[in-house]
Amino acid sequence: MKFLVIRFSSIGDMVLTTPVARCLKKQVPDAEIHYLTKFRFHQIVDHNPYINKVHLLEESISPLIKALRKEKFDYLVDLHHNLRTAKIKSALGVESFSFPKLNLEKWMMTTFKWNLLPHIHIVDRYMKTVESFGVKNDGMGLDYFIPENERVKESDIPASHLAGYIGIAIGAAHNTKKLPVHKLQELCARLDHPLILLGGREDYENAREIAGVDPVKVYNACGKFGINESADLVRRSKLMVSHDTGLMHIAAAFQKPVISIWGNTIPEFGMAPYYGDRSKQKYDVVEIKNLYCRPCSKIGYDKCPKKHFRCMEDIRVDEILSLINTRLGRS
Repeated sequence: MKFLVIRFSSIGDMVLTTPVARCLKKQVPDAEIHYLTKFRFHQIVDHNPYINKVHLLEESISPLIKALRKEKFDYLVDLHHNLRTAKIKSALGVESFSFPKLNLEKWMMTTFKWNLLPHIHIVDRYMKTVESFGVKNDGMGLDYFIPENERVKESDIPASHLAGYIGIAIGAAHNTKKLPVHKLQELCARLDHPLILLGGREDYENAREIAGVDPVKVYNACGKFGINESADLVRRSKLMVSHDTGLMHIAAAFQKPVISIWGNTIPEFGMAPYYGDRSKQKYDVVEIKNLYCRPCSKIGYDKCPKKHFRCMEDIRVDEILSLINTRLGRS
């Protein structure tokens, strides 16, 4: 059987789809798994051994549909579920399975704070799309595969960090999902441990300010490495401190303990770190509960709509430090 799995973006969401590809490949006899994503995210799935072929959406959807028709898929598994995937499903005309996005429930939660969300992780919602094939969640968690030539060389890491470090993912797709720079500066100044700041080029200036509290202890890796190299730095870390972002899910894929920090979004949306059945819960949640305006969005904003940003400003650095020390086995 030939399957096309679709998830266009983004890093974290794609990592969360990996159990579907793995379980389909391992549990359906002779399954051939193809994966469709945007060009900019191809590295997330390029080296996944459970995926036979990766298809890429670039600028126009028309040539893509033409190429997909030639593949003669038996089934389509839609893990993005938007207008563009609807167009592809219509064009291919094969039986398809889509996951529930819970847009109404999320709208009720962000607008009226009525929690009608089911207590189910998005991974398990993804897995329901393939249950009619007899596929079950194998409990092995998430996958992330790094090619050997994209692993970070020891010479690219400060010698002071080679014995072990804490990774801090300072970025996020939207500012209301990120701790303010002054909070991250305080955290880094008070942490008695080598630290590596992780993020994209867009995070470099903020990281430079944060690393300024102690340039020896804090290494600014933002924008210096590609996604697979950054994933390798996550893999090598002792634990990760992260906002609700892609590196948080990559950390879970490597079974790393995570201190997850939540601002305008909430874990109840089904996007908490996911470890499967391989280990006990290895993550902690840091959030301001019972804040009248939270969650304000299922995604995020550039600025706090209420202008006070209490969901992040009220977070105590002491709480984060305590959780980190507990995870490291310190008193």
